[in-house]
Amino acid sequence: MTAIELREELSREMNPLLDSETAMKKIIAYVKGLVVAQNKKTGVATRKDWAAAAKKAHAAGEDKLMIADVFEDEKMEDLQ
Repeated sequence: MTAIELREELSREMNPLLDSETAMKKIIAYVKGLVVAQNKKTGVATRKDWAAAAKKAHAAGEDKLMIADVFEDEKMEDLQ
């Protein structure tokens, strides 16, 4: 079975569920539960200490752009 055939099969099977708001809420709750369980299992704390890590990265100069700003050479006045 190719990826396209698999996608078509999943789409065909999921369509009745997608039409039901209650079913979708249950599916979303189930998937969120899987993510929370996986994070607990691996010890990942979602967004824990992000602010402190960002401050530390900034102090060390590690928050510089990796790719140049695409609008760097353009002047906004010229675009009007």
